[in-house]
Amino acid sequence: MIENKKIQVEVAYATLEKQLILTIEANEGDTIEDAIKRSGIIVDFPEIDLSVNKVGIFSKISKLDTAVKDKDRIEIYRPLIADPKEVRKQRAASGKRMRQGGGKIEGK
Repeated sequence: MIENKKIQVEVAYATLEKQLILTIEANEGDTIEDAIKRSGIIVDFPEIDLSVNKVGIFSKISKLDTAVKDKDRIEIYRPLIADPKEVRKQRAASGKRMRQGGGKIEGK
């Protein structure tokens, strides 16, 4: 019998109140979905719905059937509360300016 090579991956999820990063041992060839289920993170965060939540590896959106590699960090993303483009439009419409950096605006 051929034994699967073991790899280590992290599974991460965060809410406003709590974040959790679990390091787990997975089998080479496991998918993102396999690793998430193996981690048990859904027990700690029952609101996670893999048919709704997007997932990624190191901030790059990926599909659940993507194979994981040793030392990958799998991230489970929460749905956006507000569309960032819409928020910017609303700010612009109300006359508020977004400032970049922490410096002062010249001439002000």
